[in-house]
Amino acid sequence: MSNEKELTGAQKVIGDFAPKLVELTDNILFGDVWERKELAPRDRSLITVASLIAGGNTEQLGFHLNKAKENGLSEEELKEVIIHLAFYAGWPKAMSAIMVAKELFSKVK
Repeated sequence: MSNEKELTGAQKVIGDFAPKLVELTDNILFGDVWERKELAPRDRSLITVASLIAGGNTEQLGFHLNKAKENGLSEEELKEVIIHLAFYAGWPKAMSAIMVAKELFSKVK
């Protein structure tokens, strides 16, 4: 058994390049904001996925689609979010998001 602490997602991706961003991500975003009781984790995931799609930010979408599934959203619900956002956030953003979802959900099955 190793005494080494498992690295967080931010530590794996950013490493020592921007330690303050890692610290803020781990301690504030995921350690505080995501743990607040005013919204359920499922709701936070739904909001986060919708925000990423609306902003056209697909780089982190795969991570958050997986997190959304862990937090109780089904693949069908997540696809419906993307379809719904096609009309509110724009067709190109929805098309980019659905390609991320398709690739991710195809790997899982």
